[in-house]
Amino acid sequence: MKKRERLKARKDFVSVYRKGHAWANQLLVLRALPSDLPHHRCGFVVSKRVGKAVVRNRLKRRLREGLGPLAVQPGWDLILLARPPAARASYHDLREAIVNLLSRARLLDGADPVWQQAGEEQ
Repeated sequence: MKKRERLKARKDFVSVYRKGHAWANQLLVLRALPSDLPHHRCGFVVSKRVGKAVVRNRLKRRLREGLGPLAVQPGWDLILLARPPAARASYHDLREAIVNLLSRARLLDGADPVWQQAGEEQ
């Protein structure tokens, strides 16, 4: 992931948590909030409940690698939060979980975001 695609500031995380929408599956929770930037940014949260530091860091590396080649729509701030079962999941399962969440949120490039569609219906 490029530096500009990382969500790092505490205020950005808080903003996504407070104002963003969430989608979840057994391994991960995705939180997303539209931004004015010409690219997407992503942050990763892996709590101590998931495991010790080595396990948490390995899981964050795997999540970054799983998200990297995907064409995520620009202009979104994303947070991927790992649940405890994610520590035991294979790379393939993590990648599948990420794609599942991004598809449900319609954040893969080429899909209309869920929020945009909800706004059209009203």
